[in-house]
Amino acid sequence: MKQDKLKVAVIGVGHLGEYHVQKYKGLPGVELVGVADVDGDRVNEIAQRYDTKAYGDHRDILDRVDAVSLAVTTEMHFEVAKDILQRGIHMLIEKPITYDLREADTLISMARQQDLVLQVGLIERFNPAIVKMERMLNNPVFIESHRMNLFTKRGLDVDVVLDLMIHDLDIILHIVPSEVKEIHAVGMPVITDKTDIANVRLIFENGTAANLTASRVSGKMLRKIRVFQPDAYISADCGKRQLTVISLDSEKKDPDDFPQVSTSKEEYSETDPLNDEISSFISAVANGSDPVVTGEDGRNALKVALNIIGQIERGCKNFRPAL
Repeated sequence: MKQDKLKVAVIGVGHLGEYHVQKYKGLPGVELVGVADVDGDRVNEIAQRYDTKAYGDHRDILDRVDAVSLAVTTEMHFEVAKDILQRGIHMLIEKPITYDLREADTLISMARQQDLVLQVGLIERFNPAIVKMERMLNNPVFIESHRMNLFTKRGLDVDVVLDLMIHDLDIILHIVPSEVKEIHAVGMPVITDKTDIANVRLIFENGTAANLTASRVSGKMLRKIRVFQPDAYISADCGKRQLTVISLDSEKKDPDDFPQVSTSKEEYSETDPLNDEISSFISAVANGSDPVVTGEDGRNALKVALNIIGQIERGCKNFRPAL
């Protein structure tokens, strides 16, 4: 980039958007030139809190920036993202990329035609436990994930598959080098009128199986993904940022000549995945490189998520006890 600092903005400054603002303010080589939101009180509050300029219409800020974070509600993603890309601006768009595959394809095509960075905000790819786990994988046979949240009023514009499970879908699609062959899904609403609890089993063409459970009405927080492969069992705790590895040690034998297993655990409590995600986005923009989580990655996760949602909607929505 020719200028000394990359000029950025955040569009949509609700709960998550404010965190983007915080990270940009702390990055060297970046100038936060403003924030935009249709909620006048909220955008003025954030602008004052972080010493930047407020805009009520995102279009008014686009001629002042090189890159933006887009954190508006999902239903607004496509229309606002089109405005951004049409102006030749690099974009980090929060997950899910859109509600619709055709809309996702349009955004990907627009970015590709102009050599723009289009990164999707699937933050767990930057979780150090996941990053380290990926380096240790060689032949995953079975994968199990649990993403359980306490109920909050945030993110209710989408169901639990697009709200929470999509993170694990993205990770699993990234680490399994094969296409999905079968999907078996079930889910139900509990508090909202959308699916709040979902479970799905994915079977891949290469034989790998994955079982995913997501809930936003759980009594406790749990964000774990476990991978079983021939030489090891690997457990990544995304919430605690811990990695546990239980592996076969063929060099060590017990008195009966059976191989022993070794266990190791690493913690990464001082890391900041959101800061890493935004820093990676800025680096991709500055260097003209592909982002870690591409628009295509976001589309792939969306495609499977929509298939899961469709299967749940066609099946039993309301569970009743047996008589």
